[in-house]
Amino acid sequence: MTDEVAREITHREPSGGVPPVIDDARALADAARLLAAGSGPVAIDAERASGYRYSQRAYLLQFAREGSGLFLVDPTIAEGIDDLVRVVDALPWVLHAATQDLPCLREAGFRPRAVFDTELAGRILGRPRVGLGPLLEAEFGIVLAKEHSAVDWSQRPLPQDWLAYAALDVEFLVRLHDHLVEALDGAGRLAWYDEERALLTTFTGPPPREEPWRRVSGIHVLRDPRRLAVVRALWEARDARARDLDVSPGRVLHDSVIVDLARHDPQTRAAMLALRPVHSRNARKEPDLWWAAIERAHGLSEAELPRRTQAEGSLPPPRSWAQRNPLAAARWEVVRPAVVATAEALGIAAEVLVPPDTVRQFCWDGGATSPDEVQAALRGRGARAWQAEQLAVAIADALATIA
Repeated sequence: MTDEVAREITHREPSGGVPPVIDDARALADAARLLAAGSGPVAIDAERASGYRYSQRAYLLQFAREGSGLFLVDPTIAEGIDDLVRVVDALPWVLHAATQDLPCLREAGFRPRAVFDTELAGRILGRPRVGLGPLLEAEFGIVLAKEHSAVDWSQRPLPQDWLAYAALDVEFLVRLHDHLVEALDGAGRLAWYDEERALLTTFTGPPPREEPWRRVSGIHVLRDPRRLAVVRALWEARDARARDLDVSPGRVLHDSVIVDLARHDPQTRAAMLALRPVHSRNARKEPDLWWAAIERAHGLSEAELPRRTQAEGSLPPPRSWAQRNPLAAARWEVVRPAVVATAEALGIAAEVLVPPDTVRQFCWDGGATSPDEVQAALRGRGARAWQAEQLAVAIADALATIA
């Protein structure tokens, strides 16, 4: 298909039609054989049921390879997947937003040897919009119908239009890969990208948070440690129940209900039941569970209560540095603009040039002034070699203004 024709079409299903979902050993063996006979990398995508299920497992896998065709695999009931795993693992992978799908692919038994992430490539090239749809439209004029991005992929059977949406997620990925590799090479950024993607083959997911309950939406209105303890206890009870049911935590008890219960801090079960939040649909189902959590929070000693702010060891927000670490505040005032200016000169986002946490930690710690020292300090705090190299002189010059 030429780009001129593609610009006139919104794709609602793959060019060869929507293939049947593979859910038996014989069809899996055929898919493995066909993929092995193809050429080039294999495009891969996975559909989860985020927002519906507690687990992040894959409920549909999509594969496409030049000369092989396009395949939809149901990993929840398929038997005999070992041959498919063996073939796919031997090939270079192309994914979009790879860090979202790599953990569930590993859970399904797949292990990458080489990964190309088209979203990451778009970021390094400085593309203003790096979603799959916007990238395909900007690079080729290909318009995808993106209508089912947040549906419940654990549902069975899967509707035909959902399957068409899923198939389109891999149909053009290899073509996009080839185009972006050429663009990276032409921009002199292929080495930057290679350094980034080398980390994807071992990616298993983000590190667990020390205090995940602090991410409850609306918790900022609570300052009293006892009320924060109620939030923590309700969050833990909800998380355990959601895990048991394999249901998204928000469908067990909404964040707003947790915060409202903590804000009112009822002292008896009757008082809790009299509160309006408990009459929400999901809270009303298991009031004993929530009251038991509140009672546990009430029974904590002062020493067992959570801190008002983040756990010891994490950095305070830069807005508070002037009082707590004036030198760090002074460094932040000159280093942050230097990072932003360097990123703008390169045509990429500042968070692509260097992780924000790395900049904050660098400014808080101090001790580096020369370009070589800055480069080593950034590398020691998580920056890639290419990032530290691009920033070393600019940051050293910025620090010289406060020396």
